[in-house]
Amino acid sequence: MCGIAGIMRRGGAPADRAVVQRMIDALAHRGPDGEGIHLQGAIALAHRRLSIIDLQTGDQPFLDPAGNTLIGNGEVYNYIELRADLAGQVTFTTTSDCEPPLHLFRRQGLAYADRLRGMYALAIAAADGRLVLTRDPFGIKPLYYAEVTEGLIFASEPQALFASGWIAPRLNPRARDELLQMQFTTGAETMFEGVFRLLPGETLVAVDGRVTERNRRAALPDGGPETIDEATALDRLDQALADSVRVHCRSDVPYGLFLSGGIDSALVLSYMRDVHPGPVQCFTVGFDGAAADERAAARAVAAACGAEFNEVGFGARDFWALLPRVAVAMDDPAADYATLPTFLLAQTARQSLKVVLTGEGGDEIFGGYGRYRSVMRPWWLGGKVLRGKGTFARLGVLRNEGGAWRDGIATAEIHAATPGRTRLQTAQAVDCTDWLPHDLLTKLDRCLMRNGMEGRTPFLDPAVVAAGFRLPDTLKVRDGKGKWILRRLLEKRLPQADALGRKKGFTVPVGAWLTAEGARLGPLLARQPCLAEIARPERVAALAHSTEKHAGFALWSLLFYALWHRAQIDRAPMDGSVWELLAG
Repeated sequence: MCGIAGIMRRGGAPADRAVVQRMIDALAHRGPDGEGIHLQGAIALAHRRLSIIDLQTGDQPFLDPAGNTLIGNGEVYNYIELRADLAGQVTFTTTSDCEPPLHLFRRQGLAYADRLRGMYALAIAAADGRLVLTRDPFGIKPLYYAEVTEGLIFASEPQALFASGWIAPRLNPRARDELLQMQFTTGAETMFEGVFRLLPGETLVAVDGRVTERNRRAALPDGGPETIDEATALDRLDQALADSVRVHCRSDVPYGLFLSGGIDSALVLSYMRDVHPGPVQCFTVGFDGAAADERAAARAVAAACGAEFNEVGFGARDFWALLPRVAVAMDDPAADYATLPTFLLAQTARQSLKVVLTGEGGDEIFGGYGRYRSVMRPWWLGGKVLRGKGTFARLGVLRNEGGAWRDGIATAEIHAATPGRTRLQTAQAVDCTDWLPHDLLTKLDRCLMRNGMEGRTPFLDPAVVAAGFRLPDTLKVRDGKGKWILRRLLEKRLPQADALGRKKGFTVPVGAWLTAEGARLGPLLARQPCLAEIARPERVAALAHSTEKHAGFALWSLLFYALWHRAQIDRAPMDGSVWELLAG
């Protein structure tokens, strides 16, 4: 787990070390354990290291005898198996998980990533002068780039691109409208004009500072539901999850688990106890006085697995204190209020751990969200379009509430509806295209990396996805409950867990905290220039006292956007309280 950055000059000009030094300095939080810079003609590669595997010899960049150089962010979990396959063919100089991809590239060219199992963003300065960038199929690890006058620049976070001095942060209005209405943005475009995401599973080739070639590795298997009975599906899934958790626990530093009171993380814990040498350290966040507090359920699961349970409380004071820090960390923004407790959880867990496993991906692969049950029904029985209404629908707050904000999701729906897929599978695929990488996984990456931690997602392993995505709909949704097959597996592995109960959901009581401060929050937000250009100030101020169903979330979205804009577009100092920052 690390931060990477680099440049490719145009016209054969030699790479400038000072430029890439500024970029990698901006990513120091992603890698407090070391730094490496390599100049190769027109290309400069830079790396900040968070040491997880091969603590002694794993410093990057890696060079092979042919003249290819690699830097990487993430973990290649099958590195032991890849090393065994390459034994006798290459000479390894480290025991790092990121060295095998370099040797695979030398032998297989752009297809080298097809054999990788893990989360990664890789950059290769090829011996023939090409620059090759690759991202894992689910987009667990981020990578951004921009083509500018001087050439091509890339980095783990957009802020490092701006540190280069080759590009300035300019707001992308299309992405802004998506963020406000959906809490995340879609596709390759970001909130910054001219800054693009490498798409999940994409490999990009650049020559002379310009992108010349792209190919993409799919995350999800094609085809509709398989014909399989429950017993066979359970056995196959059990084997896949056991193996996934086993390789996700490969680490040379202490690791643990973010445990909620739900199904996904409880299942992960049940497999971790089989491979962990002692009690697994679990960290759980809870909200005092909130209906959705799940600490009691998590505590019971931890006790049943003999785990060490660590409880973290989160209240209004934490919410207001962490908001400016989260606005700085989320340079590719997700207006997801779960970022705040996730940030606090990472801040606490970092005192004893460097790696945590999480349950991200379980809902998307196994049909856990309530919205999936809605889209499964035909329209005449109340079926709904996925994200058919935005946060600000019918509130009269925004000056322009046109439907263009949904264009990205509509495009994803077209591509997801491949032959044979059911309504449920299509909805899952849409979420895996944008919601998962651009909200949940971005949140996990930024909140943990700001605290020097690595987050791992065993549900997003290729073997688990192959065992789960094409299951019949009835093994995902049954009796009004999602993730049926996971519930049955948890019931079998951990009878003490309430596997068939209805999950309360991870809900932060943001609405109550905002309402309590509504008298001063509303007027302050109404005066923000970045909001005045897109919203009616009088309606913004009134949101703080509105009883409309979505008013609280709309208010939160405006608050987050105002702070984000100050940090990322205005590039203004973020020292001080929320009230001081909003007051200017």
